[in-house]
Amino acid sequence: MPGSLSIIGAGRVGRALGRRLRELGWKIGAVVTRNEASARKAVRYIGAGHAHAFMTRRVLAAQVILITTPDHGVAEVAEELARIGAEELRGKIVLHTSGALSSSVLDPVRRCGASVGSMHPLQTFSGVGVPPLEGKVFAIEGELHAVRMARQISRALGAVPVHVEGGKKPLYHAAGALAAGSVLALMEASTRLMTAAGMKRREAVRALLPLTRQVLENYERLGPRAAWTGPLSRGDYGVVAAHAEAMKGLPAEFVQTYEAVNRLAALVLAQDSAAMLEELEKVAVNKKSKARATGGQA
Repeated sequence: MPGSLSIIGAGRVGRALGRRLRELGWKIGAVVTRNEASARKAVRYIGAGHAHAFMTRRVLAAQVILITTPDHGVAEVAEELARIGAEELRGKIVLHTSGALSSSVLDPVRRCGASVGSMHPLQTFSGVGVPPLEGKVFAIEGELHAVRMARQISRALGAVPVHVEGGKKPLYHAAGALAAGSVLALMEASTRLMTAAGMKRREAVRALLPLTRQVLENYERLGPRAAWTGPLSRGDYGVVAAHAEAMKGLPAEFVQTYEAVNRLAALVLAQDSAAMLEELEKVAVNKKSKARATGGQA
């Protein structure tokens, strides 16, 4: 059943969740950001609420207080809420949306009688429109009443609530960072390799994206080993060495990342990880020997 909600730190995540919950019948109360202009912008985006450029006791009027600030601001917000809220926090539910922090960061308001938890949507938020949340995982943990509310909210949004222990949230969040931000870095690096080979950027993106999509589709349908492709999957270490040699003129991070990702692939994808890692070490040793012989650097 929809309730009332205050949002502290209404950036991309706070605005998107606020808007969807408003559409589902939630009453939006205080919307707090760092300045008046951004608070008014957030209220317009959400379609409801009262803009505030500083922490106000009006956030305490809502049943649920949602903290959607960057991670480094969550503890400060909790302390400020405890300072201004005191006994008024008793019976309230306070949730934060950090992927890496547990609900323990909200201890100041918990000691005031609030039920605390965390609710992290495993979804990218670009700030342009509300991303589809249906079917997305929401990682949830905390105290009983807060967890119940977080589950209610996530299910209302069409998402799938999943329990992640508070102490394991950094691992969970690291997984998301690898699958999203790190993959994006690899895609951009691959695009730059293509342009270094003579392609126009648009051509490079057009060439690479279908390749990556197909591998991910195969991963989903067939599993990791069956989907694995490329020279390393075939044990073609000569081609692997040639790749590294071809990157010599690029910033060192390109070849360092290529070699590190190959070692990681050997560890998590190869049937005989030890043998493949040994072969990759031989490639690295040969590379260093050639560099020394030519007076260059590995």
